[in-house]
Amino acid sequence: MSLYPSLEDMKVDKMVRAQMAQNQAPSAYPPAYHQPGYPQITAPTPSVPTAMYPALGEYMGLELSHDVIALNMPEYQVQTLQAGGAGSNLIAPLSSQSPSLAKAIVTHGIRQVIMCKDRDGKCGLRLHSVNNGVFVCYVAAGSPAALAGLRFGDQILEINNVALAGMSMDQCHAILKKAPTNGITMAVRDRPFERTVTLHKDSLGHVGFQFKDGNIVGLVKDSSAARNGLLTDHQLLEINTINVVGMKDKEISRVIEASPSVVNITIIPQYIYKHMISKMSSSLFKEIDRTPAV
Repeated sequence: MSLYPSLEDMKVDKMVRAQMAQNQAPSAYPPAYHQPGYPQITAPTPSVPTAMYPALGEYMGLELSHDVIALNMPEYQVQTLQAGGAGSNLIAPLSSQSPSLAKAIVTHGIRQVIMCKDRDGKCGLRLHSVNNGVFVCYVAAGSPAALAGLRFGDQILEINNVALAGMSMDQCHAILKKAPTNGITMAVRDRPFERTVTLHKDSLGHVGFQFKDGNIVGLVKDSSAARNGLLTDHQLLEINTINVVGMKDKEISRVIEASPSVVNITIIPQYIYKHMISKMSSSLFKEIDRTPAV
């Protein structure tokens, strides 16, 4: 079964497949019989459109002219359909041009992280307990935690082979404090409460949702946000892997405006977000790591 990062990708891929099936269909006319000594008569052949998507100069606010397809989707000019990367198994004829797509996808998989402490004996992260699990709610810019790739919402399952399930925030911080300077090993589940939604800007540069204090409060009818299942009462966490937690709405809007036509946003239910940041000082938001994922 094919998987797509956005509804636009699915629609375009299906149209490409239909176009290719039509172009590869056998001729409806039988082969002409030719008798030696008589002039050969060639049966008329049905005209095949030379331009891909002849009726799709614009689709869902996206330009799909032949030149744009040749520039951005050259794989669709050949007779094979190419899927996404081996790790993602996503078919993304439009979104594959986004460099942040693979980095933004939330996998919910478990990975091992090894990090150290800085010269002040700190790792640069803060943890919070939610439903007997322990989650990352803060990563300082330039800290060992940031360099190790930890992100807001990651669930910490173990620290140096000590299971954290059921522990309080203070107990987890105490384990980190007692840990050696080097070789701190963590088992981390990738952001279990979060999901990524891939959106496409329309001709005006809009993706179709409104937000207040980073919380999504409204969707525009027939917009990319509405078509791709974006939900209200969800908090914006990342835009193309840039952490926007604690940003003012004007700053978030500037990040969206500066984004390319494909916008990958990471969201979390608002009530979980509020619980995770409930004990954080507002001053910490200024020190959050906002470096795009690499």
